[in-house]
Amino acid sequence: MRTTPRSTLRAAALVAAASLLLPALVPTVAAAGEPGGHGSGSHEPAGHANGSPFRTQPTLVARATLSADFLAEGPESGAAVTPANGRSGPFAGQVIPGFSAMVDNGDGTFWAQPDNGFGAKGNSADFLLRSYLVRPHWETAGGGSGEIEVERFISYNDANGVLDFPIVHDGTVERLLTGADFDIESVVRAKDGTLWVGEEFGPFLLHFSADGTLLEAPVPFPDGKSPANPYLAPGETPLVPSSRGFEAMSASKDGRFLYPVVEGALANDADPRRRWIYEFDTRRGEYTGQRWAYQTDMPADVIGDAFTVGRHELLLIERDDFQGAASVIKRVYRVNLDRTDSDGFVQKELVLDALRVENPHGIDAGEGYGLGETFALPVQSFETVLQLKDGRLLIGNDNNYPGNAARVPGTPDDTEMAIIDLRRVRATDDGVTVVGHRGASGYRPEHTLAAYETAILQCADYIEPDLVATKDGVLVARHENEIGGTTNVASKPEFASRRTTKTIDGAGITGWFTEDFTLAELRTLRAKERIPGTRPQNTAFDGLYQVPTLDEVIDLARNSRTCDGAPVGVYPETKHPSYFDSIGLSLEEPLVATLRANGLDRAGAPVIVQSFEVGNLVELNELTDVPLAQLISNSGAPYDLAAAGDPRTYRDLATPAGLAEIATYADGIGTEKSVLIPRRADGTLGTPTPVIADAHAAGLEVHGWTFRRENQFMPVDYRSSTDPNATGDLVREIQTYLDAGMDGFFTDNPDLGDAAVSSR
Repeated sequence: MRTTPRSTLRAAALVAAASLLLPALVPTVAAAGEPGGHGSGSHEPAGHANGSPFRTQPTLVARATLSADFLAEGPESGAAVTPANGRSGPFAGQVIPGFSAMVDNGDGTFWAQPDNGFGAKGNSADFLLRSYLVRPHWETAGGGSGEIEVERFISYNDANGVLDFPIVHDGTVERLLTGADFDIESVVRAKDGTLWVGEEFGPFLLHFSADGTLLEAPVPFPDGKSPANPYLAPGETPLVPSSRGFEAMSASKDGRFLYPVVEGALANDADPRRRWIYEFDTRRGEYTGQRWAYQTDMPADVIGDAFTVGRHELLLIERDDFQGAASVIKRVYRVNLDRTDSDGFVQKELVLDALRVENPHGIDAGEGYGLGETFALPVQSFETVLQLKDGRLLIGNDNNYPGNAARVPGTPDDTEMAIIDLRRVRATDDGVTVVGHRGASGYRPEHTLAAYETAILQCADYIEPDLVATKDGVLVARHENEIGGTTNVASKPEFASRRTTKTIDGAGITGWFTEDFTLAELRTLRAKERIPGTRPQNTAFDGLYQVPTLDEVIDLARNSRTCDGAPVGVYPETKHPSYFDSIGLSLEEPLVATLRANGLDRAGAPVIVQSFEVGNLVELNELTDVPLAQLISNSGAPYDLAAAGDPRTYRDLATPAGLAEIATYADGIGTEKSVLIPRRADGTLGTPTPVIADAHAAGLEVHGWTFRRENQFMPVDYRSSTDPNATGDLVREIQTYLDAGMDGFFTDNPDLGDAAVSSR
């Protein structure tokens, strides 16, 4: 807002986004006109000669599945599995519980490796560790069966007697390995055809011959053991949490170095978002001592797979542990090990959000959640990514049979393989700012990363975190500092004594307050729907998500792209700044420090800071160059002005003189929508006020709030019925305000907001 017109800023952002996403991931891809080809693969400028930018549009071009109930030959398996989704063991053959890793043979077949079977040592002793040769018969726009054919397999074994600890098949000649012996998760084929496998019980690196025989003793991890490690000494503290070993591993292009990645945070790491990428020298048979830090979007996220795409460049899957509609992070990032940020983390660039992939051909549309006009892979264990020779990505899942049911509740997930084309399309700028109000709070509990990600998937340009402070001065996203209505704190007996009454901005409020909790204590709580009577469907997500920090919200935004290809913006609101100043927890300085730490404390950054108070915006005007917005309600006055005896009200701020004054310290206004178009006495929408024109004359942009789909929040003439919670005509309401000159708006329903903009 402040120094450059929005259209210029947006165009620049689109060009920047294109330059990040469009360079080829490998030196050679199919030429234009060849199957799957979309360019030469050179690092060409992100646009044509006329300067029009492009964006990457991930598009589903092929998909194949293997039935969850498929059984490979072999002895019974799953005798000890926990029954789920109508299935219980033992099963009359070897279950294939999805694929945790794959190797591309380049001839249309893949070696596909399941993990240890059923998730634990105790229930996987009858599961044989194998790698299956599979041939997908792709369903594409031109047809195809969409089935994965299993041709044969190799069995991992210790026939040479390398292991010096007991295994399930100790007394046999073949010494076949089982899921009680190792938890294999990743695989790399060496130049000589041997296989390097990363596993999680050690965690170990395992070296097998091409036919599956263990060649040498397991290579131990240098920085600790897991609880399942057979060499864990009595009393020794395991530093690798259970099932958090080498889920991901890739190799250098020449095959000499392996890059195993620890799936979760090490137990002795103070940063729960740090994951380590290690380097192992296969020629010397030892770790090199080199490692790189990677920061996840959320503390509980794990690394699902890795694939090398260039010298020191890797694709990494980052995923959460949710499935179906609860999914938040199912992403592929590219990292360059030679590039780190100021905090020492490798810089990551979004390549694919697997929750938003275009499906123009309708491949398997209607067959389950995430299969429609857009394709999503909302499975719990998104664990496979390969880049094919033509530059497209192959992604797949571990189905955790029989427990996962992301697609169809009550039905075990099939194993999936999908090919995604990262095609380039021309970017457009509609000129309207759509803000996900507290995220997509009409669909997920507000101020959670799930709500913010949903807003991004629904084409919001900005996401809005309201900011309050914890006892230890960390800014977190909550609508209010009172959290009894938005978290499960009332159900926590250990915090019962912290319920109290405080005076906030002149009003007495009883409950639990963020400033009485450290961040660590707040992390033990989970969010819940604030207005369950209005949005009962959102209560399905109660108890799932943590309260995010501002830093996490910013990281999610800056690692995301809008539907137009621009960086997702952040629109933070400082809540009750005078109150927080009075208790020694100023909001402004940590806000600016967080922006600066994320490279966003600059003019032109996709950030707008807003406040209902005046004084803190005047202060922020001196502290930062990011755009500022004065919030204007339809009644009352800014608390800091009232507390100081200043007679000005919000009505005064909305006059030509008031707007001119705002323009001396801010770049726009965010107004309650009735300030722009009031309602008549009968509740219908009236005539626009001069506020929009007056604000524009003062050089200010105008954003309206809050547009919600439920009838109770709408003018009478846009309601669908007398049911206050039924859905009204939000698209038409928003369009009426846009026709009056409004530049942008806050909405709980970004999908409908985007529809309102695109259908004008």
